[in-house]
Amino acid sequence: MGRGKIEIKRIENSTNRQVTYSKRRNGIMKKAKEITVLCDAEVSLVVFSSTGKMSEYCSPSTTHLKGEDITSLHHRELMPIEEALQNGLASMDYFIMLKKNERLLEEENKRLMYILHQQQLEMDGNVREMENGSAYNHDKGREYPSSHIPFGLTLQPMRPNLHDDK
Repeated sequence: MGRGKIEIKRIENSTNRQVTYSKRRNGIMKKAKEITVLCDAEVSLVVFSSTGKMSEYCSPSTTHLKGEDITSLHHRELMPIEEALQNGLASMDYFIMLKKNERLLEEENKRLMYILHQQQLEMDGNVREMENGSAYNHDKGREYPSSHIPFGLTLQPMRPNLHDDK
């Protein structure tokens, strides 16, 4: 006889939510310890509660990465740890740079979308003027200003008919 499936959604009752959090946190900590022993895996686990309280587990082989037990390590054992920390720091710097670039690109995209929108509004206004017949330029005697000639009204230069034998 197994348990029925539960719907995964936020538990509204705060007491029930806290009890469920504690049970599941303890369960995942137990699983982390088991996988460390059974599979000889290096496991690190950090869990934050909704109140901000941190729970953590590190397999014995990785406790020095937390800064624990490093006084007993030799220089050769410290070098890979230092390299791993430097790589992590470089990754964080790269991530921060990517986030900054993403923000700049989003701002540029918003600016360009605004310009495009303004140009579309201007073009819509010009089309309405042409449809209403108000595009005639009385000062210069042309029907359309040179910068606003509708694409459909542009003509190709005249060419002689090459098929005439005259």
